[in-house]
Amino acid sequence: MSAWRAGHRSIGWWLAVAGGLALVVLSVAGRDHVGSLDLRAAAFVATTCVGMLVGLWAWAWRPKSRMGPLMYWWPALWLASELPAAFPESRLASTIGVALIVFGFIVFAQMALSYPTGRLLPGRLAWAYVFILGYAAQAVQNAVNLLFWDKTDCRFCPPPTQPTLLHVGDAPFSLDMWNDAWLVFVMAILPIGLFVLYRAYATASRAARRSIGPVVATATVLTFTSWIYSYALLTDDIEALTTLSWVQIAGGLAAALTALIGLAVTRRARGSVADLVVDLERVGPGGVREALSHAVGDPTLELALWLPERGAWSDEFGNNVLLPTGSDRAVTAVGDDLAVMVHDPVLLDQPALLEAAGSAARLALENERLHAELRAQLAELRDSRARIVRAGDEERRRLERDLHDGAQQRLLGIGVGLRLLRSRVDDAPETQKLLDETDAEVQAALRELRELARGIHPAVLADQGLAPALRTLVARTSIDVRVDVADERLEPHLETAIYFVVSEALANVTKHASASRAWVTIAQRNGHVVVEVRDDGVGGAGPGSGSGLRGMVDRIGALDGRLDIESRPNEGTHLRAEIPCEP
Repeated sequence: MSAWRAGHRSIGWWLAVAGGLALVVLSVAGRDHVGSLDLRAAAFVATTCVGMLVGLWAWAWRPKSRMGPLMYWWPALWLASELPAAFPESRLASTIGVALIVFGFIVFAQMALSYPTGRLLPGRLAWAYVFILGYAAQAVQNAVNLLFWDKTDCRFCPPPTQPTLLHVGDAPFSLDMWNDAWLVFVMAILPIGLFVLYRAYATASRAARRSIGPVVATATVLTFTSWIYSYALLTDDIEALTTLSWVQIAGGLAAALTALIGLAVTRRARGSVADLVVDLERVGPGGVREALSHAVGDPTLELALWLPERGAWSDEFGNNVLLPTGSDRAVTAVGDDLAVMVHDPVLLDQPALLEAAGSAARLALENERLHAELRAQLAELRDSRARIVRAGDEERRRLERDLHDGAQQRLLGIGVGLRLLRSRVDDAPETQKLLDETDAEVQAALRELRELARGIHPAVLADQGLAPALRTLVARTSIDVRVDVADERLEPHLETAIYFVVSEALANVTKHASASRAWVTIAQRNGHVVVEVRDDGVGGAGPGSGSGLRGMVDRIGALDGRLDIESRPNEGTHLRAEIPCEP
């Protein structure tokens, strides 16, 4: 249903229709009667008529927005200010023309600084430019001319031959100098409006720029034209005024058509919801956001899904998100506690589009929420596994410290005590033999304790890092092992995981592979630590071959990594692990 047929028309809209129609009829009939309906006048009336029709269409489409009335009133006031040209002998037409002159362009400035929402740009400068330098200052200027203007001394006014109904006589000052000063003032403030408009364009989002860009271009042309027109008035350049009047008419027509095209594109954007329904049938998990972003024309759009079990908002990947609270982002709800769209605030001026897109995507968002809940649970599971592994590593380190600082030190103390005791007892062979046997048992127990402590968690790993720990490990291996590892430190949990993976791999090589040589390579690539252990043994190993390899798979998986084993018979074994690491 078109904008003209849909909705309820307000009394103001119908009055605007009647007033605009009356203005057009009076302008055409009056100019035709006095013989001033030339090509320029016809083009001017046609341009303002198009502008008013565009404004009425926008007003009918969005009756609650100020944009429609602004788009209507600037050409309507421009046409009304030219009534003295149609009725040069009428003091009423003269009064209307003098009272309204330039106000149409001020309304255009307000429209440009409010497009497309109808709300004036935030900030005091935009408000002061429109309402103080614009409406208030022009009201003072027009009031002076209403009181003192006559047909001989007002270049700035329309060309009627009658004074206004409010004329009181000659001015107590030079009205000609007053109007010259006013033209200088106009030329001085025109660039301020462009500055405000350009600043808003520069800080706008990509979606807002696409919407306001054509209006900025049109406003630039009209502003420069008005500046030159004011200069021509100031210098009495009649030839330039004639040419510029055509440029102003063309600029007015361009402004009306630009606003019409912008709003029509915005309105037609609802048709993209039909494409959205088709797109949602093809997208997989995680693709709903991109489809919605394309449908509403906002590449910055984000989704937040409500996860009841967690009582939190999440993105489509299961990560917790916080909803924005500032004015630079807007939030639109979809369903009851289902999801919200976080988008550019410029889309708030298109609530029907947002509602239609959200309704079309509701089922897909239900599925997306289920996937997000699953991803969140998987993430929690990975985190839980990682915490368990880290807790186990911490416990290993604690046991190693306890053995080193407790039992090992006591055994060393016993050994020292035995040596002291040896010097105080008799030299009987039986006694010395008993002491030797006891000392040998103590030393054996100490060696076993050290091996146990080293197996639980080698002290060199915590003190010096992965590279020295691996070199120490390789030194105790019975086959030739080449190690290629950098000396830089990694996170403690990564060093521990890598050490035990290499330790278990080398233990398997020594026990089962019948290998004569092995190679260990550790490097960082693309945000991962890559661990490779190769040997020249008999091969045939696999993740299910024993508890050691299964333990490696579990340990690497707990750190969100992966472990691959290639082991063909008689071709050796190649173990490759990748573990994510922070840069």
